Amino acid sequence: MRLIIRYFFRTLRLILTPFMLISEKITTPKSIERSPEEQARVDNACENLALYQFSACPFCINVRKEMARLGLTIETRDAQHNGSNRETLAAGGGQVKVPCLFIGEESGSEQWLYESKDIKSWLQQRFEPAST
Repeated sequence: MRLIIRYFFRTLRLILTPFMLISEKITTPKSIERSPEEQARVDNACENLALYQFSACPFCINVRKEMARLGLTIETRDAQHNGSNRETLAAGGGQVKVPCLFIGEESGSEQWLYESKDIKSWLQQRFEPAST
């Protein structure tokens, strides 16, 4: 019975994945407009960030949409199909759970931030332009 349930959900996931990815493309907001100098500063700040994610995970899609809205060029790392990314996530963050934002500090220390709401909040605090 467990095998039947497992294959049912795998099949369901295979059917729904393309629809979720198309929906993400259609509903992703436009990026915030910044001056070239400010965008260069933001891009530089994003160099030490990486998002460990699964492509069709709704929470990961939510974070990727926020990254697009804020105009962030954060590297995304597939922890579902890439074994080395999965191992890095497990070793560094302590668990294979997505989304997870890897934050590399200038001092060499690392922070692993889980939960989509926490990641979005951190990104907004760090990269949201001040209201004018």
